Amino acid sequence: MAHPKYSFIIPVFNRPEEVQELLASLARQTYNKPFEVVLIEDGSTLDSEHVVANFKDKLFISYYKKDNSGPGDSRNFGMRRAKADYFIVLDSDCIMPKNYLEEVEKELNADFVHCFGGPDAAHESFSKVQKAINFAMTSFLTTGGIRGNKKSVGKFQPRSFNMGISREAFKATQGFGNIHPGEDPDLTFRIWKAGFKTRLFPKAFVYHKRRIDWGKFKTQVNKFGMVRPILNSWHPGTAKLTYWFPTLFVGFIVLSLIMALFGQFIGIYLVFMYLWILFIASLISNKNFEIAGLSVYAVLIQFFGYGWGFLKSTFLINFSKKEPEILFPKLFFSKREIK
Repeated sequence: MAHPKYSFIIPVFNRPEEVQELLASLARQTYNKPFEVVLIEDGSTLDSEHVVANFKDKLFISYYKKDNSGPGDSRNFGMRRAKADYFIVLDSDCIMPKNYLEEVEKELNADFVHCFGGPDAAHESFSKVQKAINFAMTSFLTTGGIRGNKKSVGKFQPRSFNMGISREAFKATQGFGNIHPGEDPDLTFRIWKAGFKTRLFPKAFVYHKRRIDWGKFKTQVNKFGMVRPILNSWHPGTAKLTYWFPTLFVGFIVLSLIMALFGQFIGIYLVFMYLWILFIASLISNKNFEIAGLSVYAVLIQFFGYGWGFLKSTFLINFSKKEPEILFPKLFFSKREIK
């Protein structure tokens, strides 16, 4: 086989069904040049070896098994062993549009960049909850718009569910750190510091399933909130006022409820107006009343979970003398691959 131009880097943990869907979508790519799929079992007890075997005649797959050390370290493991000079990092719960690699190739040929990120979208087969959470995570009306909007404010920060990085940039930065979540913006900041640029490829999107329920979603966004002040402390100058938006939104709701006790309802009216706008936006996007209602619920979980996590972490990071790894041990993987 000819030397591949791209290597997909995919860590997986106990998800053979997801791997089946993802590999099937990669096998349907209309891109007619060789590419590699690097699949890394991150300590799985339910592996995907039998799934991989079914695609050996359809895809060029490099398959590895290793002890559990987290998604960031597993991506580094894969990139060190990949054969191409440009890596595309995916989550295992993604499904690829058939023209994905063609869009990546067009963007790189038009304006090469050492690191890119692509948006995510909801596939028609997703559940109503998945579509509602996708709306909360990607809509320009929420904090998610920064990730998927072509006209994002400031430099674009790729996310590791759909992220490209050159071998050169990987070597210069040594890849992902051991924080999780938050390993992708941490890497982006180090990529910028090393002198490389990042860019959004708006048409190179993936269908991101987000294997999640409401409880897991709340935990996830709470961790996102806790991670951001840590990254701000590690990378001075990257903090933005917009990171405070969920916390301020929650504070505004609390203040509005207090004002309502004294007969002042302007705050409540403004909150309901915003929620109504969210409902209409989701209804237009998803064309389903139930998904629109669930989308409003998802945004409230997002803001309350992230807002509280951000406020708590900001206080502890600024007023405690302990290191983040001690304050928030669940946000870090201590086991790393020996290079």
